[in-house]
Amino acid sequence: MSEIFELVAVAVEGAAVALLVVGLSISSGRFLYGASRGQVDTAYPKYRKDLGRTLLLTLEFLIASDIVFTIATEKTYESLGMLGLLVLIRTFLSFALEVELSGWPRRGGDKNTVDQ
Repeated sequence: MSEIFELVAVAVEGAAVALLVVGLSISSGRFLYGASRGQVDTAYPKYRKDLGRTLLLTLEFLIASDIVFTIATEKTYESLGMLGLLVLIRTFLSFALEVELSGWPRRGGDKNTVDQ
């Protein structure tokens, strides 16, 4: 049974890598297209937002992969502590990216960002 969980964890990690590559490619292509049309002022903020969203989703996939991998392995206090630390770090990174993309939650977001 643990082999199945390990395969699922590897598949989710692979999906995270694929998502990162695809998201980076699409975002970069959109930016280059906008920049080639002389719209750098609007293309760059959208590029940053698109990359941020890609990174957020990738981090969520990696957190899920860590949880599944921990289920598959021998449960010790060390492995659970390592999982907790990884989830804490990745959650902090996700929160920091979210604040960067949309501003502090109580301020109602950043008024200068470019929406879709």
